[in-house]
Amino acid sequence: MANKILIVDDEPNIVISLEFLMKKEGFAVAVASDGDEALALVASFNPDLLLLDVMMPKKSGFEVCEALRADPERAGLKIVMLTAKGRDTEMAKGLALGADAYVTKPFSTKELVDKVKEMLAV
Repeated sequence: MANKILIVDDEPNIVISLEFLMKKEGFAVAVASDGDEALALVASFNPDLLLLDVMMPKKSGFEVCEALRADPERAGLKIVMLTAKGRDTEMAKGLALGADAYVTKPFSTKELVDKVKEMLAV
């Protein structure tokens, strides 16, 4: 069965390109446009990996990451934070909250796909 990826971003253009890219690589994909929707979809879709934007409506990526890391049932979930904020303090905060990786926008799609495959051991 294909690994499942949840893309969480409020920018439609990024969602469209990431969804296309991940489906092309053979992943099952679901999409959420804000933090609340992301948490609901994690429960129903049960993804293996999250591509999680930081700045979003309702709940930030940081809040979503923190909530998921507080849930023992989600211990194996891989989280890749995606953000335009590339400052060291932002990266440190994301990693401290439990993100497995931090990718700054704009990013190389090939590098992102390689990172996802590496994290899922595909």
